[in-house]
Amino acid sequence: MDRFLLMTCFARAVETGSFSAAARDMGLGQPNVSRYVAALEDHLQTRLLLRTTRRLALTPEGERYYAEVRRILDAVTESESSLRNEAQPTGLLRVACPTALAHAFVLPQVPNFLSRYPGLALDLQIGDRYVNLVDEGAELAIRIGHLEDSALRARRIGQFERVCVASATYLARHGVPREPDDLRAHDCIVYTLLSSGSMWRFRDGEVPVSGRLRVNSPQAVQEAVNAGVGIAYGPRWLFDQGLGSGNLQLVLTGHEAPLVPIQILYVANRLLPKRAIAFMEFIAQAFSTIELLNASRASIAA
Repeated sequence: MDRFLLMTCFARAVETGSFSAAARDMGLGQPNVSRYVAALEDHLQTRLLLRTTRRLALTPEGERYYAEVRRILDAVTESESSLRNEAQPTGLLRVACPTALAHAFVLPQVPNFLSRYPGLALDLQIGDRYVNLVDEGAELAIRIGHLEDSALRARRIGQFERVCVASATYLARHGVPREPDDLRAHDCIVYTLLSSGSMWRFRDGEVPVSGRLRVNSPQAVQEAVNAGVGIAYGPRWLFDQGLGSGNLQLVLTGHEAPLVPIQILYVANRLLPKRAIAFMEFIAQAFSTIELLNASRASIAA
């Protein structure tokens, strides 16, 4: 049996979430897709998918195999495109992106991107969970912070300042912290997916914080600080509206940590498809025009 067909059926079943959706996508009957995936599992002597009445779920072995299958299928598509000398990128591009950054800056650029490249589809995986590019099949990840994985390469597309803010009503009730250590006595809104955990970074080091509210959503941090729940810490652009209206005030100015880079990451030893290069160029250009994503200490001081 054609192993390439089996691999394609498996990949589309994973990406569409069901055998029936994969069958419609490929123009095959649903029983055929199910049979082809079962044949692939039989060939590998490994269970790749857990089947329930509601959905398909990858086994750990299936996750690893899917990443390799996706790489192979993408390489074939890219090679064929090169031989046909196609000028425009085509296919499905998977990009992982943090929640707040996606909603504030990436999603507004998507209509123009898709309009510019009509042969391309975008799977934008929005979330603050760490996505392993090597194992999970995404070609690109937009990440906040410095690169720590030697298997990846990075292109910087912006940088921003992390700040502490609080509402005027909160500061009137509890006072204004003057030094980072003063935060120990304040109600801090803890974002549980922050890479440094409950440690907030400042120019001279880190300070442990705590508070009565812990959330796993940047939007929840934004809403809570505007409601006067406590002191928040995060990208300046997350609080820009509240600062502009006067509802929020900056605190601990002069103690800010170094600027935080925004980077697009990709796997170093993997062929980068034309569609991924097109996305990187497009987003880098778009971000270069956004002042909030191109902070400098000189502009902040001014």
